[in-house]
Amino acid sequence: MKKEFVVVGLGRFGGSIVRELIEQGMEVMAIDKFEDKIDEFANIATHAVMADSTDESVLRSLGIRNFDHVIVAIGDDIQASILTTLMLKEIGVKKITVKAQNDYHEKVLRRIGADKVVHPERDMGKRIAHNIVSNNVLDYLELSDEHSIVEIVANDLLIGNTIIGLDIRAQYGINIVAIKRQDDIIVSPQATDEIQEGDVLIVIGADTDINRFEKRVMQSS
Repeated sequence: MKKEFVVVGLGRFGGSIVRELIEQGMEVMAIDKFEDKIDEFANIATHAVMADSTDESVLRSLGIRNFDHVIVAIGDDIQASILTTLMLKEIGVKKITVKAQNDYHEKVLRRIGADKVVHPERDMGKRIAHNIVSNNVLDYLELSDEHSIVEIVANDLLIGNTIIGLDIRAQYGINIVAIKRQDDIIVSPQATDEIQEGDVLIVIGADTDINRFEKRVMQSS
């Protein structure tokens, strides 16, 4: 099933999250208080709504609590960010990720119940989008506009299989370049190497191929 997300705040950071989630085939409601931002994302997001996210009645009317995950990506208005997070907790949203402006802001967000706090100056929108879609994705590093390296925790569909048995390169066009196993890193693993529980696969490939692999294998666990 597709996961359903809400992104509140459509600045550069929030906008990049919306675009990447849509590219990964997710359902996304985009919310902003400025009409020009809603116009920009009307044909990108599944739904684009102009609304005040600090108004609890508005959030309830949008059915926010029924979504899997809400990302609060509000820009410089720290008060609005904190109030929105509080409202979302009051409503009973399952998972909330919030953009923080600084360490103090992060401390407040964590105290009021944010599940995850991110710093966009340190984290790319693309990396965070992948992390929130799949619990198995640990890290995401862009090599170019079209190619990336991803760290993925092996799930039940992969554990116990050899690399050659999975045939990931032929099926998805991506390569496992290393395996992190506890304190060791196996560089250029052999085709006969068996994937074990707790292994972290370091995968390289085109973004489109990595996305296909995440959708078909990692999100079905």
